Amino acid sequence: MKLLVTGVEGYIGCLLAPMLQARGHDVVGLDTGYYRDGWLFSDRALVPGFPRFINRDIREIGADELRGIDAVVHLAELSNDPLGENKPELTFQINHQASVRLAELAKAAGAKRFVYTSSCSVYGFAEGAEPMTEASPTNPQTAYAKCKTLVERDVAALASPSFSPSFLRNATAYGASPRMRFDIVLNNLSGLAATTGKIVMTSDGTPWRPLVHVLDICEAIVCTLEAPQDAIHNEIFNVGHDADNFQVREIAQIVADVFPGCELSFGQSGGDNRSYRVSFTKIHDRLPGFRCSWDARKGARQLHDIFGRIGIDRTTFEARPFTRLKQLKYLSATGQIDDRFFWKY
Repeated sequence: MKLLVTGVEGYIGCLLAPMLQARGHDVVGLDTGYYRDGWLFSDRALVPGFPRFINRDIREIGADELRGIDAVVHLAELSNDPLGENKPELTFQINHQASVRLAELAKAAGAKRFVYTSSCSVYGFAEGAEPMTEASPTNPQTAYAKCKTLVERDVAALASPSFSPSFLRNATAYGASPRMRFDIVLNNLSGLAATTGKIVMTSDGTPWRPLVHVLDICEAIVCTLEAPQDAIHNEIFNVGHDADNFQVREIAQIVADVFPGCELSFGQSGGDNRSYRVSFTKIHDRLPGFRCSWDARKGARQLHDIFGRIGIDRTTFEARPFTRLKQLKYLSATGQIDDRFFWKY
């Protein structure tokens, strides 16, 4: 297929695009370039090549860029809850309105599939002990998560016999990527362990979070693109596996175990009330070919080995390009983007 992958320079996109190319797909990338400053390491096994891509904001994409595209994989949004809360009104313009517009343009241009990377954060705060399924009520707590539910609703309404949207509710991602992110829990804790020898939790770590390795997210996208239409048409899939539902304190303990000599301590109950366990039965039963290859301990070991290879230090770990909110605030403070996050130059 000829594919358009938005957010191709991001944490997921830079791994996904080469994977799709290796499977014979013709990939065109699109990215506005907010995080281009951040490249943590090079690894030809993970990123053997890079597709041609369009340097464009998704709010500015036109019909011409979508002509001849068979399927769209949409990754490019303001990513994660703290960044979404920074300017909620702008988050809704980019993450909701621009995403729905992209799907409308794709359908009008004749694309057959639209794979949207949603998030398990739509479950927000889940009361009770039962894991959340795709049929469970959503309870988003942040602008980022609310936008995910709105895009799912509005893009699902575009489904037709010739246009099949699919929605992948990813668990919290972790794992190594050249376009690294240190603002997600396992990666952040691993960076602290590697550069300070300590994990000092400010909360008691009792909230639940499901995790999924970034390469397993890529695998879910590949399987969705290549599955028979009736398996993925207007379907929602939670992406992850049941064994990687953890309390945050358990994630911290896994990381501390992998990084020798790491000291671990906990604080009091925190102010973040998001807590949810998730069932991943559906994706393993109904998405042909999908299986998770990673677990949290294996992912922590991967980070341990890469950090050792590149000699990561605290300055690198805390550098702005590897934390979404830091980087956007920097681009804004230095006048490189305007108050609507468009490039000024």
